[in-house]
Amino acid sequence: MSSSSLPFTRQDISIPSHTPGQSLSAWLYLPLSSTQARHPTLLLGHGLGGLRTFRLDAYATFFAREGFLVILFDYRYWGSSGGEPRGLISPARQEEDWESALSYALKHDSVDADKIGLLGSSFGGGHVIRIASKHPKEVKATVSQCPFTDGIASAATVGWKVLPQLAFWGLLDLAASFVGGTVRVKLIAKPGEVALMNAPDAVPGYLALRPSNVSSSTLTSTAIPARLCLQLPMLRPGASAAQIQTPILFAICGKDSVAPIGPTLKYARQAKRGEVKLYEDMGHFDIYIGEAYDKATRDYLAFFKKNLMAG
Repeated sequence: MSSSSLPFTRQDISIPSHTPGQSLSAWLYLPLSSTQARHPTLLLGHGLGGLRTFRLDAYATFFAREGFLVILFDYRYWGSSGGEPRGLISPARQEEDWESALSYALKHDSVDADKIGLLGSSFGGGHVIRIASKHPKEVKATVSQCPFTDGIASAATVGWKVLPQLAFWGLLDLAASFVGGTVRVKLIAKPGEVALMNAPDAVPGYLALRPSNVSSSTLTSTAIPARLCLQLPMLRPGASAAQIQTPILFAICGKDSVAPIGPTLKYARQAKRGEVKLYEDMGHFDIYIGEAYDKATRDYLAFFKKNLMAG
């Protein structure tokens, strides 16, 4: 990635997590500037089953070109990050991973600790709402992209016939976990099939994010520990919006089939310094690619420049 033609370098880094031996694999994008020792910094994290290579690296590259130091990480149990069982999605531990990335950034010699922002997408969009609410002094600006904000609303998108089956497999996995086992459910599937995401655009949308060296068959067969199914309906990260003291931009896809926009708009109105960008013609997976990506990044850049670079 490093090249004299690029205005930044990309470094492989390891971020200590809350669990010894389970570090986070991450990339640090460092602007090549001779006039600045410390840089405004953005922390980026993905959504449900998302890896940093699933088009979030395009966001990181974009902001690095604009002079931001960027830290893009994979959650524990995913990608090259540590932890077993592989593929586990634990909302509490993913939130801890955001905390770990923030702690790492605050101690880094090239980070301007007074100019740190967050960009979380989908499930990560919910996490950054909570992290921003808990760290008003450290986090100065946040973008919550197509965010998961309400567990019941998102759970309903899989269909009422599928929900009892997900709960059944979740209970089996929870029981298996006590003896070190796992019971898995598919991450994505066609409408009506048992999976965490089975909206009409879930399979093609998720596959469109994959890098060229990952086959579609690998992703369509991806299955995760089913215990998450018991937790999802109880999650309300959007409820923390009312406690956020710093600017936050809610980037909402008007045709979102995974994270319904009604609850998100309600929570966004509760944020004291909240802004909303409603992309009416975008679906949940559209915002990572093409013209939708171009529009979103322009809006985010204006927001972060105003709140992290001004003055």
